[in-house]
This record gives sequence, C-alpha cells and structure tokens, in this order.
Amino acid sequence: MLSYFETRTRVIALVAIGASLAALLLRAGGAAGVAVFAASAIGLAGLAAMVGEGTNQLGRRLGPRATGVLQSALGNLPEFFIGIFALRAGLLDVVRAALVGSILANTLLVLGLAFVAGGLRHGPQRFGTDQTKMMSTLLVLAVAAIAIPTIATSPGGPAHGHETELSVVVSVVLLLVFAASVPFSIGKGVAVGSPEEATEDERVWPTALAGTTLLLAGVGAAFVSDWFVDALKPAMSSLGMSEAFAGLVVVAIAGNAVENVVGVQAMLADKGDLAISVILNSSLQVALALTPVLVLVSLVLGGATLTLVVSPLFVAALALTAVLAALVVMDGESTWLEGLALIGLYAILAASVWWGQPIG
Repeated sequence: MLSYFETRTRVIALVAIGASLAALLLRAGGAAGVAVFAASAIGLAGLAAMVGEGTNQLGRRLGPRATGVLQSALGNLPEFFIGIFALRAGLLDVVRAALVGSILANTLLVLGLAFVAGGLRHGPQRFGTDQTKMMSTLLVLAVAAIAIPTIATSPGGPAHGHETELSVVVSVVLLLVFAASVPFSIGKGVAVGSPEEATEDERVWPTALAGTTLLLAGVGAAFVSDWFVDALKPAMSSLGMSEAFAGLVVVAIAGNAVENVVGVQAMLADKGDLAISVILNSSLQVALALTPVLVLVSLVLGGATLTLVVSPLFVAALALTAVLAALVVMDGESTWLEGLALIGLYAILAASVWWGQPIG
C-alpha cells in the first residue's frame, strides 16, 4: 500500500518517523533538553503533516464537504495534545501564548507568506469575497471573546473574581457558533478549508490506508507532544526565552505551521479562494474550537484552570491582527506588498515578547 505514497509523502513520513525516534533515543539517553526539544519539534511537525495528508485523502473518499468537517475535527490534533500536556505540566502562560500565537501565525505569517509568494509569481491575485467576509466576522468574534473576559475581570470590572465562570460561558458560546458554522459552510456548497482543489492530481489512497495513517499519526503525535512539552521548559531556560515568546512563536509555529503549507502552495498555483479558505479557517478552528475545548478540559484535568483572560498586549495584538487581515482580504485582491505588511506586523509582535520573563 505504500506504493500509493508520492515522493513528497514518503519524505514527510521519513522525517516524522526519524525525528520521533531521535527524540525518543535522546530522551532515553538523558540528552540535553534543547536536543530533545528540537528533535520532538521536527517530529511533531512531520506528524502534523501526515495527519493533514490522511485527512485530505480520507476527505477525497467521502467528498469535499466531509473533508471540511474532518479538518475541523483533526486539523488541530497535534496542537490539542500540546495544550493538554502543557496544562498538565502547569505551563498556563505558555498555553495561552500558544493559542494566541497560533491565530497570529496563521493570520499574519502564513497568509503573508502566501501573498508574497503568489504576488511575486503572478502579480495581484483575486479571490471571492463572500467567504472572506464571513471569516473576518468570525475572527472579530474570536477577538471579542478574549478581549471581553480580559476587560470584564480586571480590577473594578463587573466579573472580577469570576474569571473561570465567565471563560466557561464564553467557551460554550464559541463552540455553539463553531458547530453552527460547519453546516452553514456545507450548505453554501463548499466546506471551509477543503483541500479538494489542491489535491486533484494526487493518487487517491484506499480508505483503510488513509484511516491507518490518521490513526498512527495521531497516536504518534500524542507521544511526541508529551516529549515536546517535557523538554520545553529546560530548553527555553537554556536558550533564555520568555514563556510568552516560547508560546507565541516557537510552540505556535511548531504546532500548526506545517498544515498551512497547502495554503502557500495554493497561492503559488494562483488558487486564491482555496488559499484564503485554508489559512483563515485554521485560525478560526483555533479560536472557535481548540481554545474553548482546552478551557473546558482544564476543568477536569486538575490543577490550574485555563481561562480566556490574557495580557493587554495579547488583546491588542489580536485586535490589530483582525483589523489588518480584514482590510487586506475584504477587497478580494492581494499583492506581495500586503503580504509583507502582514509579516511585518507578526515580526513586531514577536519582538515585543522577546524580553519577557525567562522560564526557570
């Protein structure tokens, strides 16, 4: 059945397996935290890519609409495991920063790279505005869902002292909105984030192969995420990185940047609608599904509870990101200069947390 794997898929699988085994051996041999962290990060990225490959192939068997649902459920599987293990390790600040960082990385860095790559190759590119308007609206809702609990629970606020209760209410609302967005997208005839168009020329795997790939990659991601988080604290301490930078940049990119490569590739192929759908939908999945799920799961894990209360800097970063992204995509046209502006804002936000309190 491995004959169905194209060269690219085989390379990804070899990287995922090799890096994961390297992380296991380094961990068993008592290697430095930085070495285990680097190996597990590469392994996790490879496993995330394999989850994406399996999801895309299984979705092709079931149809493009089912692909969108599968992506919603499985696309952020590695990030979910990272969040669970980080919560168990008591790294609340890292988890908050990573969730915010995932939204920023997708919306600014990945979308910016896609615009730059596509713009330099094709010049100005056009895409439909119907889905971008809906996504922009939902992105603003996601920002409000974090900004309001942060403001309302500040000293003197009406919900001060009730951070957990308000976060639970907001999380339930977000999950309801996310659940409603899935049939809405299906009803429009196109599943948000469906990679169907990008994989037209690829071989269709048997259903058993796609399911087995998903199962093995998901199980592998669970183990490697544990090693990744376990090595995170000593690695960041050795490198002198702050918890905010570790979560906002390192963990966020390691957890979900690979799955958005299809967005950059789609823009290079001048498929703007597909690229926007894949990239922005990934941000929305983090904001509307992954974040509230982790808030609710933290209630039963024991220990500290994750809330939606973040620093004012993160609120401002999310607000500026939502505004800039909306301004860029609402006109249905992109240029390489707009992409550079998105990347520039991401670089500024990353630099702003570099000098924070180091771990350890």
